[in-house]
Amino acid sequence: MYGFVTGASSGVGEAFACRLAADGWDLMITARRGPRLSALAERLSANHEVSVQTCIADLTKPGDVAELEQAIADAEPDLLVNNAGFAGYREFAIVDPQVIADLVGVHVMAVSRLARAAIPPMVERGSGAIINVASLLYRALYAGAKAFQVAFTQALAGELTGTGVQVQVCCPGLIDTEFHALAGLDLSEIPFPVMPPAEVAGAALAGLRLGEVVCVPGLHDPSMVDTVNEAQRTLLLTAVSSGLAHRYAPGPGA
Repeated sequence: MYGFVTGASSGVGEAFACRLAADGWDLMITARRGPRLSALAERLSANHEVSVQTCIADLTKPGDVAELEQAIADAEPDLLVNNAGFAGYREFAIVDPQVIADLVGVHVMAVSRLARAAIPPMVERGSGAIINVASLLYRALYAGAKAFQVAFTQALAGELTGTGVQVQVCCPGLIDTEFHALAGLDLSEIPFPVMPPAEVAGAALAGLRLGEVVCVPGLHDPSMVDTVNEAQRTLLLTAVSSGLAHRYAPGPGA
């Protein structure tokens, strides 16, 4: 089995790489930080006797995204983990415009393009999976990009029904990674549980085996996801099949 993991130099991406290598997967791992990536590849190859290739890539750069697209098309992986990301975690009124462009590039454009590169060979052979790592954290720009990943994955799952290809979006809460420190957050001051990266990766892979399209590692009752999805479907079907709502209709003299 062959897996492709983005953002693998630390945190959840590294945890995915470690878990997959321990399970005997050969890997291609990518990230911006070459030395960390190389050290991880050497460690995983030595400890688990698997092949681990590396590709240094910055997903804010279209050329690097194109390079990864080609690498995915050539490798035809059994699993793609779209994990790369960064916070840009500021109030929208003060966020730098370049951060907006970079964040949308990484969380929306790169996720879409890499998935598009992976899916055709998966469909052709009737097997394969994609995990998109989203989040439950909430700031306008970051949450909006992650909401795209959720909606994208859910709709894509519907399109791929019957092909043998699975897609999942994993939505963790707070994770004990350097992501938060880089965003200026001190987890010790936040009154919520913090999950180790290995638990998030393990939950996502277990959820994939269970056939979950939406995996929420901290949610004990998965039927709550079904309840939300059903309410959303009912709302959309009702709105589409109805005419203009009465409250929007022009009144006398309008």
